[in-house]
Amino acid sequence: MGAEPIEKVSIIVSKGSFDGIYPGLIMANGARMEGIEADLFFTFFGLDAVNKARNESVKVASVGNPGLHVATWLGGFPGMSAVVTRKFAKRMDDLDFPSIPEFIEMIHDSGAGLYACKASVDLFELERDDLIDEIDDVITVGEFYEKAAGGQIIFT
Repeated sequence: MGAEPIEKVSIIVSKGSFDGIYPGLIMANGARMEGIEADLFFTFFGLDAVNKARNESVKVASVGNPGLHVATWLGGFPGMSAVVTRKFAKRMDDLDFPSIPEFIEMIHDSGAGLYACKASVDLFELERDDLIDEIDDVITVGEFYEKAAGGQIIFT
């Protein structure tokens, strides 16, 4: 007896770093390419991905990031985050990865839903106009759960 295929995913993007945003975008894009319904819910610092003032300047978190395989103190050096971000951005450009704004536009155009968390929007004193046009709505956690009903929830 085989497992039931996944038909719907709801992905929560909660981190505002380069390495915190891209996994959710990759998962959503992969879902849409497989014909799986996908929604993205941007909360807390994940709002940086959809904040007009911040989405083009997201950086890799270099302090305490075990995936970088450098000492925590080294990651805290001034400019280290910018250096690491440039390195990753160059490598991703070589692999033809889209930028965060381009990726979000592609995912939106593929039919995925993009939602901002109302509590986080309020917390950071943002308005709907501060968010990119691709955001479908600013919703509560309860509304997110309604949209996620019957599917898988992925937290990145």
